[in-house]
Amino acid sequence: MAAFAHAASAAAVQWDHSPAHSFGTAKSFADQAPAFLRLPTFISVRHELPGDALHSRARKSKFAAAARNALAMEESSKARDSKTSVRTDVRNIAIVAHVDHGKTTLVDAMLRQAKVFRDNQSVQERIMDSNDLERERGITILSKNTAIRYKGTKINIIDTPGHSDFGGEVERVLNMVDGVLLLVDSVEGPMPQTRFVLKKALELGQTVVVVVNKVDRPSARPDYVVNTTFELFVELDASDEQCDFQVVYASGIHGKAGLEPDQLADDLEPLFEAVIRCIPEPRVDIEGPLQMLITNLDYDEHKGRIAIGRVHAGRVMKGMEVKVCTPDDRCRNAKINELFEYDNFARVPADVVEAGDICCLSGIDDVLIGETLADKIDGVPLPTITVEEPTVRMSFSVNTSPFAGREGKYVTSRNLRDRLYRELERNLAMKVEDGQTADTFIVSGRGTLHLTILIENMRREGYEFLIGPPKVINREVKGKKLEPYEDAIVEVPEEYVGAVVDLLGKRRGQMLDMSTSGSENTTVVKYRMPTRGLLGLRNAMLTASRGTALLNTIFYGYDEWAGEISTREQGSLVAFETGTTTSYALFSCQDRGSLFLGPGVDIYKGQIIGIHQRPGDLSLNACKRKAATNVRSNKEATVVLASPVELSLDDCVEYIQEDELVEVTPLSIRMCKNPKIPQKKRS
Repeated sequence: MAAFAHAASAAAVQWDHSPAHSFGTAKSFADQAPAFLRLPTFISVRHELPGDALHSRARKSKFAAAARNALAMEESSKARDSKTSVRTDVRNIAIVAHVDHGKTTLVDAMLRQAKVFRDNQSVQERIMDSNDLERERGITILSKNTAIRYKGTKINIIDTPGHSDFGGEVERVLNMVDGVLLLVDSVEGPMPQTRFVLKKALELGQTVVVVVNKVDRPSARPDYVVNTTFELFVELDASDEQCDFQVVYASGIHGKAGLEPDQLADDLEPLFEAVIRCIPEPRVDIEGPLQMLITNLDYDEHKGRIAIGRVHAGRVMKGMEVKVCTPDDRCRNAKINELFEYDNFARVPADVVEAGDICCLSGIDDVLIGETLADKIDGVPLPTITVEEPTVRMSFSVNTSPFAGREGKYVTSRNLRDRLYRELERNLAMKVEDGQTADTFIVSGRGTLHLTILIENMRREGYEFLIGPPKVINREVKGKKLEPYEDAIVEVPEEYVGAVVDLLGKRRGQMLDMSTSGSENTTVVKYRMPTRGLLGLRNAMLTASRGTALLNTIFYGYDEWAGEISTREQGSLVAFETGTTTSYALFSCQDRGSLFLGPGVDIYKGQIIGIHQRPGDLSLNACKRKAATNVRSNKEATVVLASPVELSLDDCVEYIQEDELVEVTPLSIRMCKNPKIPQKKRS
């Protein structure tokens, strides 16, 4: 059976199948084989596979004949197509994993051991996380390319994000590689994003090398992790060849790896050897017409827009005239000014880059992700890149608060429109639409984090605007209202399990599983719940678990509307007038709830200054000053104010409801009531 599958896989080249159609089973072979091979003998054999009749001599001979025919067809294909060649000097890999499983740290160790840096060079941690937001949050947001050399072989490495909201980045870059390193934590095992990235890699037919990272943790359980990873492969319908994956055990932070969890080498050589041995070599047509799919974009102040992609066929040369085209036959001519390839963590100027390698180029200022750079005469476009649809949307509008224009550099609707549509050039998982008014835009993304990263970047660039609460994107199929659902996995200490389960149940969650993790007294709870129920959940869960719960989510799909969900029970404390807050006024205000600010802060009427301890909003005068009359009887009282609750941008987006807005400026983040919506009845 394995020999037959191997022969059928080899014949895939002749039948013009992409690697995504892996012939791991006889069923897929019979279903996808050409018409002249789908004979009754094959059909009958396919149906007999599960039974004991598979051991029949006659059927064995038929399978042997089929295998010989497939191999003969492959040999004749090779003889006819002498242009196709294998590049043994290049490997293209992507490192994928769930958030915080150690991808970027492992890449750091690989770069150091490949002698990319001088021995006396000072190198910061997580060198691939070059974005300020990435370093502040400790997560990878944008995929990045680098390359190292090992024993004469160039290894192109792509570091990818681990958070599910940035799954669009992962989907794009998988088109550039031939295999992936799937990192799995030695304690946690496969997590939601592990499932997502693995599913995408398997659909593309890529080879997967599993790296069990952090095996030096005291509570590591590598055998359990490998078994659950194998079960995940089977659950995702991986082929027999993909299920027979290579396992490497590693400690990325110490730069060690090995083929056994208790026998790690002093360096990462076992990992490098596994990459060279297991990741397929690029099979390309170097002499054919140029085909290069643009997969990513960058920008340089001097060179302008930089297009990044893999050369699928032919050669790309500096100064070359090319055709920029899409599958719908829209083409235009362009010229490449400069050409670069990745080598040892740097962009190195190049004159020629051959098929199978990853490069970047400048000179085409209007090129977009998903377009193909093709030969000017004989070029044929490649299939464009598609990613999953957004699930959450928010409104962006011009700032109309009383403090508008004080801090921002870009404050008009034209500035806002240009910036949002410019984001679409490199962020394929995002969509922008015009709103109901000329100064409002609807921005859709994969999740609230996906959108708040954009908001934070715009804020730092000098933009000033208002954003509305996040809303899920529903669908209607056959008259039924459907909404997005996500799988939520919560790790929480045993004493807070009851509070977390109660919280998830109130938000229409359905429990799938509950188990004990390898960590001490830690319970893992798995729920399937509407995306609506996840809005504002993180802060509520941290409060319920005293800051100990860890929440991870992954998009599941669309299902029937779950009904009404109450995400916030308390109302807001709203400023009664414009002015500057005083200790005297805040002392009486803090009895009504928790405040977001202290004394000496400028506020305006309608601004949200705190959380009401009861349902419904309450207007308060936070600017009142103590009367100066009757000084003797009005003795100075000791004013003790509680520390204000500090909310980040993400916290504010989670907090606001339908009739509330977040005002974002380069220096401030404020919340206010939406003046266009009738206010709730004050309590």
